[in-house]
Amino acid sequence: MGDDSEWMKLPVDQKCEHKVWKARLNGYEEALKLFQRISDERSPEWGKYLGLIKKFVTESNAVAQLKGLEAALVFIENAHVAGNEFGSKIVTLKPVVKILSKQFESREKAVREEAKLLAVEIYKWIRDALRPPLQGINSVQLKELEEEWVKLPSSPPKQTRFLRSQQDLKAKFEQHQAQGGDQSDGETVATVDPYELLEAVEILSKLPKDFYDKIEAKKWQERKEALEAVEVLTKNLKLESGEYGDLVRALKKVIGKDANVMLVSLAAKCLAGLATGLRKKFGTYAGLVVSTILEKFKEKKPQVVQALQEAIDAIFLTTTLQNLSEDILAVMDNKNPSIKQQASLFLARSFRHCIQATLPKSVLKPFCAALIKQVNDSAPEVRDAAFEALGTAMKVVGEKAVNPFLADLDKLKLDRIKESADKVELPGGKKGAGGGGAEKKPAAKAPPAEAPPKSSGPPKKSQHAAPLLYYRDATCLVEYVLSFQAEACEDLAAGVLPASCLQQLDSANWKERLASMEEFQRAVETMDKTAMPCQALVRMLAKKPGFKETNFQVMQLKLHVVALIAQRGQFSKTSASVVLDGLVDKVGDVKCGGNAKEGMTAIGEACSLPWTAEQVMSMAFAQKNPKNQAETLNWLANAMKEFGFAGINVKAFISNVKTALGATNPGVRTAAITLLGVMYLYMGAPLRMFFEDEKPALLAQIDTEFEKMKGQSPPAPSKSTKKAAAEEEADDGEEQDEDGGGGGQDIMDLLPRTDISDKITDDLVSKISDKNWKIRKEGLDEAAAIISEAKFITANIGELPLALKGRLSDSNKILVQQTLTILQQLATAMGPGLKQHVKSLGMPIITVLGDSKTNVRTAAMTTLQAWVEQTGMKDWLEGDDLSEELKRENPFQRQELLGWLAEKLPTLRTAPGDLMLCIPQLYACLEDRNGDVRKKAQDALPMFMMHLGYDKMNKATGKLKPTSKDPVVAMLEKARAVMPAKPAAPAKAGGGKGSSETSRAPSGCKPEAKKVRGGVAAKKVAAKKPAGKTLKDDEDKSGPIFTLIPNAKEQRIKEEKQLKILKWNFMTPRDEYVEQLKTQMSTCFAKWLQDELFHFDFQRQVKAIGVMIDRLESESEATIGCLDLILKWFTLRFFDTNTTVLMKVLEYLKLLFAMLNRENYHFTEYEANSFVPYLILKVGESKDVVRKDVRAILTMLCKVYPASKVFTFLMEGTKSKNSKQRAECLEELGCLIEGYGMNVCQPTPTKSLKEIAVHIGDRDTSVRNAALNTVVSVYNTCGEQVYKLIGNLSEKDMSMLEERIKRSAKKASAPPPKQVASERTRREQPTNPNATFLRKPAQDDLNKLNQARQNAHHSEPSHPFIPKEFQLDLDMIETDQSGVCELPDLVQHELDELDEPINLPEPKLRAVSPHFDELHNSTASTINFVISQVASGDINTSIQALAQIDEVLRQEDKAEVMSGHIDQFLIATLMQLRLIYSTHMADDRLDKREIIKLYCCIIGNLLSLFAMEVLAREASVGVLKDLLHGLFTLMLDGRMEDIEDGQQVVRSVNMLVIRILEKSDQTNIISALLVLLQDSLITTAGSPLFSGAVIKCLWRLIRFLPENINSLNLDRILLDVHNFMKVFPKEKLKQLNSDMPHRTLKTLLHTLCRLTGVKIMDHLSMIENRNESELEAHLRRTFKHSAHLSGGKNDRGNEKGGLRTDDRLSKAKVSDILTEIFKKIGSKENTKEGLTELYEYKQKYSDADLEPFLKNTSQFFQSYVERGLRIIESEREGKARIQSSAGEHPKMLSVISNSNYEEVKPAVYYERLKILRQRQGLENTPQQRPAISSLLTSKPSVASSTDMLHSKLSQLKESREHYQQEHNTHSHSPTQTHTRSALPATNLDDLKKRLERIKNNRQ
Repeated sequence: MGDDSEWMKLPVDQKCEHKVWKARLNGYEEALKLFQRISDERSPEWGKYLGLIKKFVTESNAVAQLKGLEAALVFIENAHVAGNEFGSKIVTLKPVVKILSKQFESREKAVREEAKLLAVEIYKWIRDALRPPLQGINSVQLKELEEEWVKLPSSPPKQTRFLRSQQDLKAKFEQHQAQGGDQSDGETVATVDPYELLEAVEILSKLPKDFYDKIEAKKWQERKEALEAVEVLTKNLKLESGEYGDLVRALKKVIGKDANVMLVSLAAKCLAGLATGLRKKFGTYAGLVVSTILEKFKEKKPQVVQALQEAIDAIFLTTTLQNLSEDILAVMDNKNPSIKQQASLFLARSFRHCIQATLPKSVLKPFCAALIKQVNDSAPEVRDAAFEALGTAMKVVGEKAVNPFLADLDKLKLDRIKESADKVELPGGKKGAGGGGAEKKPAAKAPPAEAPPKSSGPPKKSQHAAPLLYYRDATCLVEYVLSFQAEACEDLAAGVLPASCLQQLDSANWKERLASMEEFQRAVETMDKTAMPCQALVRMLAKKPGFKETNFQVMQLKLHVVALIAQRGQFSKTSASVVLDGLVDKVGDVKCGGNAKEGMTAIGEACSLPWTAEQVMSMAFAQKNPKNQAETLNWLANAMKEFGFAGINVKAFISNVKTALGATNPGVRTAAITLLGVMYLYMGAPLRMFFEDEKPALLAQIDTEFEKMKGQSPPAPSKSTKKAAAEEEADDGEEQDEDGGGGGQDIMDLLPRTDISDKITDDLVSKISDKNWKIRKEGLDEAAAIISEAKFITANIGELPLALKGRLSDSNKILVQQTLTILQQLATAMGPGLKQHVKSLGMPIITVLGDSKTNVRTAAMTTLQAWVEQTGMKDWLEGDDLSEELKRENPFQRQELLGWLAEKLPTLRTAPGDLMLCIPQLYACLEDRNGDVRKKAQDALPMFMMHLGYDKMNKATGKLKPTSKDPVVAMLEKARAVMPAKPAAPAKAGGGKGSSETSRAPSGCKPEAKKVRGGVAAKKVAAKKPAGKTLKDDEDKSGPIFTLIPNAKEQRIKEEKQLKILKWNFMTPRDEYVEQLKTQMSTCFAKWLQDELFHFDFQRQVKAIGVMIDRLESESEATIGCLDLILKWFTLRFFDTNTTVLMKVLEYLKLLFAMLNRENYHFTEYEANSFVPYLILKVGESKDVVRKDVRAILTMLCKVYPASKVFTFLMEGTKSKNSKQRAECLEELGCLIEGYGMNVCQPTPTKSLKEIAVHIGDRDTSVRNAALNTVVSVYNTCGEQVYKLIGNLSEKDMSMLEERIKRSAKKASAPPPKQVASERTRREQPTNPNATFLRKPAQDDLNKLNQARQNAHHSEPSHPFIPKEFQLDLDMIETDQSGVCELPDLVQHELDELDEPINLPEPKLRAVSPHFDELHNSTASTINFVISQVASGDINTSIQALAQIDEVLRQEDKAEVMSGHIDQFLIATLMQLRLIYSTHMADDRLDKREIIKLYCCIIGNLLSLFAMEVLAREASVGVLKDLLHGLFTLMLDGRMEDIEDGQQVVRSVNMLVIRILEKSDQTNIISALLVLLQDSLITTAGSPLFSGAVIKCLWRLIRFLPENINSLNLDRILLDVHNFMKVFPKEKLKQLNSDMPHRTLKTLLHTLCRLTGVKIMDHLSMIENRNESELEAHLRRTFKHSAHLSGGKNDRGNEKGGLRTDDRLSKAKVSDILTEIFKKIGSKENTKEGLTELYEYKQKYSDADLEPFLKNTSQFFQSYVERGLRIIESEREGKARIQSSAGEHPKMLSVISNSNYEEVKPAVYYERLKILRQRQGLENTPQQRPAISSLLTSKPSVASSTDMLHSKLSQLKESREHYQQEHNTHSHSPTQTHTRSALPATNLDDLKKRLERIKNNRQ
């Protein structure tokens, strides 16, 4: 029992979890007692057991479980937290339903029965929602369930048990029970969505693997199989979300393009299934398919239509009507009645699912507008569907909301809509917001006069306020105004006006009335807009005497106050009706007329011009005062110009204007004609049709006025309707929209049209078709009379089209011509409605083009043009009708039709794909027997190609016969060259409906007639939207602003070269240049953008540039395509004086050039000549900010255009009369020379410098200084040579220059590191100034590394653009000279420590910053970041970064991630090397061991990098050049000797250089060395050791040319040699101190000639003016010399007598013998044997020439051979033997003979270094350091630098005596012309003493 005692002590909750069951039983018992004791249900004690209750129930021990269950029951009954644990719902049915179906499959009958009972119980609560989850059970069981379900009562069940939290419900339930239990509490049971009870099924993975292949199969059976598989999957009621995009697109394609209607139905069912199964998740795909489904409703088969209806209805439930509105509205105007009908029916069904909130006015309005058009459709089924849709909308949102949109419908149609609304039944029994006549009764009970008088703004709903109503009927409006009690008005006015003002308003004294009006005016001016009771105020103004005021001063003020109230307040039409009559009455008054017009204009702004004008006109012509009528007409004419023509009711105006034209007063007639002239601006020629029945004299006056207006465009609107007018009342806020409703229509739609279908009787049709031609003519006359009388007709003309069609083929040509005339008349009368007759009547017109009579063909063409003006070209090109007409082998028809197409096609932006059907006939016409047909076909060919493309047309030739194909293809090629560009997108009028097609615009005055909309609509909506744009404006401007037209720029260049257009060259831009630019821009600029760019208002121009800035990135390709035009427009702005525009222009240009640089775009000469000269004009701008931006742009220009060519433009700029421009140009020239070297100077440095030097004597100080600075830049580049370049200067100028150079030299004379930095500046000039370089502004130093990065030739791979945040700030690094750059003191070293090798730091891969992973989550950005750390000024940071990179480079599988970053990494490394050289080495505070450590890391990384040839070959020329420069500088740095282990670093660098030479791209490394050699020779202060090192590297590369010749890019190498010889001609090379550069160059060229032969002459392609190149001449001499040598070598051999005839060996045998001997000398084992054989060979052939075998070896090897031969000679002659070092050199010699030369470990060098230092006596003088001359061969040989080290170390091992002896021997040897000075022969004892002294000092 000892165990029991342990758990007995535990607390209760721990006992309940104990492993011993007895302990748990005891715990449950105690817990039960505890639960019964706790009285507070919210006690914290309950919380302790919350997580344990589950264990109580699931107890494994049966005895303990019983007690646990008992305790759990008490817990649940009493604890509040128990409800929280089990959730807020009592029972969650979903998991129960999920497993219920499985229970029906149980083997146990009892289980099945219980499952059945449970299913019945669940059905009571959720009803039909249970059916889908149980569809899979046994049919018998399902039938039983159905029977049980039917027996259940229909009333929902009631909850009888309640939780503690439901005590209120419990009490309510008990109360009902007490009252009888059968009363309903009115609550409805929450319906359960069956969808929620279903498990989602994943179907995407179950699609057949070959589904996407089968769905594209040619056989319909395979496509059907694929669709059936999908249909089965989509029958699942709930689908799991996923990426269904591909599947939906595949189904869409079947619906849209499959010809098999059965498959279309199947695909529609699949879409319906997907939409049903995914529900809202399908919403993202809805937009993809809706338009396709709607268009497919053209199919009339019932099964297809039904499937499509089901699909689109299911899709609608996944999205919103607003999302689909655009697609639906697009098909509402479709010509196919079935599509229109089904679209309307779909809307009707969709409206049923909406409520008022989801169907706002903004969504409903466009649908109603479209449906109203369909109400008037000729097809009855379309009309019925439209009525149903409108009726449904009325039912859903109420009659009041819909009525504003139905204002134009007559009473019959309105009644029909209401009737449809009454029939609508909404789902779920919803009543909707009203419908039918239900709204009439409440409306009739509108509150009367108690309504508050405040009419502006939405009325507040309170017990004292009733809504104000607008009345559309004028009588009702007057009655309502009269009902506004005068007392209420006075009360409101008294609240805002002074008492004295109100008292004196009707005073008999005019002065008091005047004073009262002045107070009134002041009160209005200071009144708050929202508190201004406009109607009350105007009622006060109308109070007697009102507008019958006799005093003109008071009247003027009163009229002015009316205008103020209208402008400042929320002025309603009700208020306007009070004052308008008075205003009209005074408009003709001489003194008050101006104020009256001001008031009317203000009311027009408040209440819309269309409404105001209609009221004013009716009032004016109700009077008999001709002056008022004339002035009203004049006001209206001016108002139209100010507001635009939007919304003007043309019909209402015409009758008043006709009345005015018939007036007896000439002033009224004149005003009416003036008004017509203004209307003509907007309506064009159709306006005249209304007045054709006027008297001839009057018509002549009208025509004269119209002639004045021809060619003018409507002015831009300056006024607009205020927003307040649109929101005047809360419930009736659509007045404004109604007024403007017609604004977006075509002018032709505004004209009153007559339906003449009832006049086209059967008798008339039979007359036209009669056999007697006279009767036929009579019928045609009657038809013409009907059309003429009606003037404007609807598209419904009955059977007339069929009758007229028959007459077009009439045998009587007079009747044919008369019919054509009628068709022309019909086109004018019907307008755009003519479209629906194109196929039936239009195509027969084309047939008439084949008539043999010229006059008939001419009439037919005239008719055709008239029709196209109204219909556009699209309908003519659709279908195969046109191709069928071309098939007719009628030469007249073919040539006329092709000529017409050639004229019309270039005007179209797009053409239907059916145009392709004409191509076979077009090709047939190209081979027609008739020459005119062939010519017309050839003319039309480029026009067809413009729309179809060359590839499609070329492909179509495959069907031609072989004999026909070749000539047709040839003609296609010609057509391709002259193919015109597509016209730009047509601009859309301000806010209006855009013109349908370009081809709609007829000749003459028609363009002005196209659109009624001026700008009022735009302004009107601008009042609603602060942005000042209409919705339509935004749509118009949302399209692309530039159109990319292939070859358009090239065509413009060609035209300018051929002088077809003006060359862009002027001092100031003339009008013809501007007009030419407008013409060119019209084809590729959006019309609205072009209008803005050439607008007279500069603010519009600024906004246009802002749009161009926003679209720069998104339309970069099109911007480049239009670049020349954009730049030309900017040049025009350079001549403007507006600084705002200029600054915006410069802002855009900076962004533009940055984009061009990123796109790697290269500026053309054409673009540069059109732009750069004008940009340079602005560099002389007086404002600093402008000059700064222009110089920044010039900097960026050099990235996309060669600096040498920019130099030429700047030189021209120095000739300007503007001194600022001259100075800035000179400064820029200095920057270019600093950045790109002397080669940038064009045409030659001498000529350029002479011109620059002239400015040293300029009168302007800034110009003189700039010229001096530029010449100093030249001096820094080429030194003293500058004096030769500048030519003769006056004494004064020369003295100034010398003084300036002296001063700049003082500035430059800093400690050695700075001196080297200045040398670096000169060394890093690129060789090719015509390449694209990075340039910095004048005030910044040249960014050398970025320049080097871009210094590669065109064939080099480009590297990815590095984001700014990961770029190195190279300028900061280079200029960071924090430490004093002084040489450190000599450091004494502990020589014993030299034996210890230096270990590279162990690389540790760790994050550079704690947020590294967050900031850089991609490999590329991580590499960029780490590389940027390499150049850090902090040594530890740099070492960490290098360690990370080393870790990557060491692993071959990871190293590839560095690909693409090699140049970037090398540049960062080079920057660190420079930083060490210039900063760290000069900083005494830094521990030099840290520097060595950093050097070791850098070298280690580079060795790893260049061990991988793939990565090494990525290094570009410029980077390799700078890298070698940095490494050579390090090797020559004298300070390295003062640092412990410094020499080991130098040796490692030597090994690194060798590896770079081996592994880099051989073309790049040779080019880099040639450039480096050139730069080192130019730098006069450069060390000869430096150039010597470069030469030795070149010799090494020359040696391996035979192996690498095939991989070399000889063109580039020869170009570099050419550039070298250009800078250093042969004569100049010979003047150098050493002839090694000359010899190196000759050897390189000779080797290349020897390896490639004469073919090398083919590799001079990159050299311009190769005939003038010294290189070509040298190569030719080389070949000539070689030929001469081969021809005369035997003779020369005999002359020399080197060998006797009997002993003479063949050349081949001699070569083989000596080669074998030298191999032995170079081998470790056979060195002595080889020397012996060579000695014996020399003895046998005393005059043998060994030079060919020795010349390619190192100096040491030659010395070694000579020394060995002398030793053998001494031995054989018995002389004292000289101790040979032959035993010490075999390893070194093997390195020489082995081209792969294995690397020697640093430890070997380190050991020998100790000997070297001892021999040198530790003299740390620069002259005795082991510089590169001791590490590379002393003579330009091809041996490795390792050979030289072997040589040096071997010599040092010899005894001092032997050394002295050798030294004496060599110093007298005539062959040693290039040996170095001998080492000092320091006494060994002295050396020992010195070493001892050093040790003692260190101790």
